[in-house]
Amino acid sequence: MDKNLKVIIVEGSSDKKKVQTVLKEPVEIICTNGTIGVSKLDELIDSLVDKDVYILVDADASGEKLRKQFKREFPEANHLYIDRMYREVATAPEKHLATVLIGANIDVHAEYLEKG
Repeated sequence: MDKNLKVIIVEGSSDKKKVQTVLKEPVEIICTNGTIGVSKLDELIDSLVDKDVYILVDADASGEKLRKQFKREFPEANHLYIDRMYREVATAPEKHLATVLIGANIDVHAEYLEKG
């Protein structure tokens, strides 16, 4: 298994599409489709051992709930935050998303960093 495989956990498929647009390196993106049950979460965590895991969820109540769950169950994960003014990953501008990802050493397409 590739030790350097990065995984970004998002809430929904629209978040996934948005993140994929900006990404330059191969990153696995997993959708939780909202909150996640304990057994499903345990399965997910088992599959994430030895990977760099990033949690990128909406800046709203359901996103915060999911984030808390991951902090409790999977403390090794890195948490990425979008600005509260955008509320949702899917509606955050690509430039903002690219900046958040590059801050976590995740390679993004340069043109998203230059748009302003």
